[in-house]
Amino acid sequence: MKWFFALAAAAVLATGASGVPAQPSEQSATELATGVCSACHGPKGQSISSVFPNLAGQQANYIVLQLDAFRSHERGDPNARAYMWGMASQLSDAAIKGLADYYAAQKPAPGEVGDKTVMVEGAKIYDEGIAAQGVPACASCHGKDAQGNGAFPRLGGQHADYLVAQLQGFQTGTRVNAPIMTAVVRTMSPEQIRAAAAYAASK
Repeated sequence: MKWFFALAAAAVLATGASGVPAQPSEQSATELATGVCSACHGPKGQSISSVFPNLAGQQANYIVLQLDAFRSHERGDPNARAYMWGMASQLSDAAIKGLADYYAAQKPAPGEVGDKTVMVEGAKIYDEGIAAQGVPACASCHGKDAQGNGAFPRLGGQHADYLVAQLQGFQTGTRVNAPIMTAVVRTMSPEQIRAAAAYAASK
């Protein structure tokens, strides 16, 4: 039932009272973010559940790419299908850009440092990669401080469990909209994935 009302609200915000698609302004994107998206992604993009990613401080270009991938069904991992396909179907290009700009301007969630041994292993993978397995350094794309860059997302302050789920999705083929990541995680063990995710999220 909550899903139904959230989807209905998104549809109202994406269209005018006459049923004609509205021209989303910065204000309407803010209303959409705070009135609909916040139900899962939290106030100002800091979610309380690892099922839903933190969006605060995320790279605007990355958000645009993901919302477009949800809308086109290019991104088809289980949670994308369950939550975002319907929501994104209501969004115009202008609304997507407005949401991306809104979330990119919010203060990122703080990272949380985990088990010291895991952090050490994760730091090595993040900063240096795993040469013997053909795994490049995460920092080479996501930045030294995991802040992301353009199409490469911010990982710092993200839920570690969410990052693990995405890496597992790339590895198993349930998420296929980033071929570079499919190649990166191909040889990684579950322990290596968890360590890299935990360290990146701690930044």
